[in-house]
Amino acid sequence: MALGVVLALGFGASQVFKEDDGTTSAPSPSSSSSSSSSAEASQSSGDQESRRWKKGDCGGPDPEKGSDSYRMFDCDAPGATFKALEIMDGSFMPESVQCPAGTDLIIEVSITYGGSDSGGIPSETVCGRNLSDDHPGDAGAGGGQLVEGDCVDSRAQEIACSGAGAADHKVLGLVKKKSECPAGTTEPMELLFALGRPYDVICGGEV
Repeated sequence: MALGVVLALGFGASQVFKEDDGTTSAPSPSSSSSSSSSAEASQSSGDQESRRWKKGDCGGPDPEKGSDSYRMFDCDAPGATFKALEIMDGSFMPESVQCPAGTDLIIEVSITYGGSDSGGIPSETVCGRNLSDDHPGDAGAGGGQLVEGDCVDSRAQEIACSGAGAADHKVLGLVKKKSECPAGTTEPMELLFALGRPYDVICGGEV
């Protein structure tokens, strides 16, 4: 059995990496996000190899497998780049997982069988925050999940508020219907259907 992990960054972009617990089992069907690219990761030491993520755990790039590979690290280790703010249930619908404020990256841990290189069964979701001062998940910073206080362009794509122009909008609310948008909304943006997403309309106002 292996643990497959999806690292989601920004609005609709993601990467995939893997962790191996050292055991094998029979093959089973696998699935992955349509916007994902594959990479690998491993656990950092023997006593962590089969351990599930928990709040406060840290991780970072795996120097032995390249810049797109990741693994768990002790939080004081030089290679640690993010810490888990929260651990949530895994889901086949990534849009349905809503991480807490300040989340810079989302890691979906998936179980795969038979040495599969991609996909798997989602088991848990790690909401991570960078250990550096770079926090794209903060409101208005241009990354992470879309939250109130962020900014979007005319295509409803998240951008940093510091670079917003006259045609861009600030997110005043994320709701199911236009009629639920708060006062000050000048551009309610109806989105294409996304399975599990808790909102269908971005309530845009002046930046």
